[in-house]
Amino acid sequence: MWPVFTLNRPLPWLAVAALLMTPWAPGIPLRLGAVSLIGLGIWDAWRQVRVSQRREALGREALALTEEGMIVTDAEHRILTVNPAFTQITGYTPEEVNGLNATSLAAPRHDKAFFERLWQTVQASGLWEGEVWHRRKQGDEYPEWLKLKAITDSRGRVRHHVCLFSDISTRKARDRDLRRIGFEDPLTGLPNRRRLHDLLGSRIRHLLAGESLDMAIIDIDGFKAVNDGLGVELGDRLLARIGRRLAGHVAGGIVGRLGGDEFMVIRTTTFDDHDSWVSGLQSHLGEPFELDRHSLRLGVTIGSCRAPEDGQGASVLFQRLESALFTAKRNGRNHAQRFRPALDVQDSPQLGMVNELRNALATGGQLELHYQPQYRLHDSEMIGLEALLRWRHPQDGLISPGDFIPLAERHGLMASLGNWVIDQALAQLAHWRDQGMPTVPVWINISALQLFQGDLEAALSSGLARHRIPASMLGLELTESVLLDERAGDIAPRLEGLRERGHPVAIDDFGTGYSSLGYLKQLPLDKLKLDRTFVRALPDDRADAAIVGAVMAMAQGLSLDVVAEGVETEAQRDFLLRAGCGQVQGFLYARPLTVETLEAGWRDASRSVARPKGANSPAEAMA
Repeated sequence: MWPVFTLNRPLPWLAVAALLMTPWAPGIPLRLGAVSLIGLGIWDAWRQVRVSQRREALGREALALTEEGMIVTDAEHRILTVNPAFTQITGYTPEEVNGLNATSLAAPRHDKAFFERLWQTVQASGLWEGEVWHRRKQGDEYPEWLKLKAITDSRGRVRHHVCLFSDISTRKARDRDLRRIGFEDPLTGLPNRRRLHDLLGSRIRHLLAGESLDMAIIDIDGFKAVNDGLGVELGDRLLARIGRRLAGHVAGGIVGRLGGDEFMVIRTTTFDDHDSWVSGLQSHLGEPFELDRHSLRLGVTIGSCRAPEDGQGASVLFQRLESALFTAKRNGRNHAQRFRPALDVQDSPQLGMVNELRNALATGGQLELHYQPQYRLHDSEMIGLEALLRWRHPQDGLISPGDFIPLAERHGLMASLGNWVIDQALAQLAHWRDQGMPTVPVWINISALQLFQGDLEAALSSGLARHRIPASMLGLELTESVLLDERAGDIAPRLEGLRERGHPVAIDDFGTGYSSLGYLKQLPLDKLKLDRTFVRALPDDRADAAIVGAVMAMAQGLSLDVVAEGVETEAQRDFLLRAGCGQVQGFLYARPLTVETLEAGWRDASRSVARPKGANSPAEAMA
């Protein structure tokens, strides 16, 4: 549409001409035509005025909807109009600011030079954008992001200034929180690992002649038991108390939390008393902590080092601290270990252990299976064996699976370890069969990594064929986490295929995965293994008793066997028998046994005289 006042608008000009010619027009028809032209011209002009009014109203509505504040000023910066968002942000109404100089709303945080640079930029380019501080009507100051544009006429003279701005105080507060989270542990308020790395580097750079840095990583022994026994809330409060106690003990030093139950302490010193300093940390943390009528004494495992003797870079020192802590844990809890070069195996203790584990897999001599018997509850007959992987290191002795299994998972060794377990278990079954010893199913654990990294089915098929063992003699135990691990894909068809080959399938640690029970009726399963956490407090704990009863009822409805793990007392055994549990394993019957101990028990039982029905089973001779 054309603007209202334009020379290109024909009807208004024709109306003006007709108005001037009407008195001299000869005859009524010409005069009527002139009047008609006048009417059309007036109608066209009125229509253009209405269109302009609607456009103006639409513009006001659009400005009312925007969340950005707007100010329109004249060339002298006097405010002509503002939009509703301006009032919402600043608290000023249009009547209160009309005619005021817009610069009077700025907070007194910017000096004269700032505004001189701002207006120089506007004069040169016609536009300025950046952060400024303004003041609300209540007097508080806030940051805003301002866009300022100069509006000029056809001759280039500035007629107006248009300012668009938004309150960025919330965004800046969020950015501060993100920066704080990036450098601060949210639970204790102490520096986190990233911040500690920076602080350590700064301390190293500013060491003076004769000064040294003492550093220690402190791991709280048995903290998981505190969480399990007292709850996560009290566990978090205990961690905060530990941080405060350390901060008070190391005055002038740095205390941070690396994560979990690990803390780090750094101090600058001119004394050569590293060992006594570490001992002081141990004894100070050994004092009891009082939490809600609980008095807790903690053991701590410490790995320590000293700069510049043990290194001069933050990354190197962190690595050597972790080497020392790793060795301290392997030598026993509540122990301190200072770094020494012998610990730095190829610059990483974990890399050294991975290499040794690879060698153990290549030779096979250090790995072994221990077997924990499973018993039928009503007659105490041994009905199965759970194979448990162990690593007997030539120098370090028996290494816990909790130490080497996570390394195997991180370094892609789980498929090889799983295949070794499969072959060893089948070879052992074949040996027992050839020696005429009792044969019961052996159950092995299957990890998610075996399912998606290795060819589990091929390893099982080739092993069964090589050792001539029926598939029914090798059971497969999968934890709930494996069943829900997306990396393993749709596991139901694979389990169905394994069951069709004859392998029994069980869920291990049942009840600890916090997963939906709906998959129980969808997956092909034979057995549930009730986790020991629900058995430990039986029969006194009503909640655990109710859970066990519910599991038994559910298993019976789904035609699944149940094995209760961790049975250690006769009271637990009797409760499980009354609850309808058919199978158990635990220290009450037998601990995990080496092959030699297991076979010796069978031989002793075979040499004994015939026993009447209901007497002790041969397996009980091994307990």
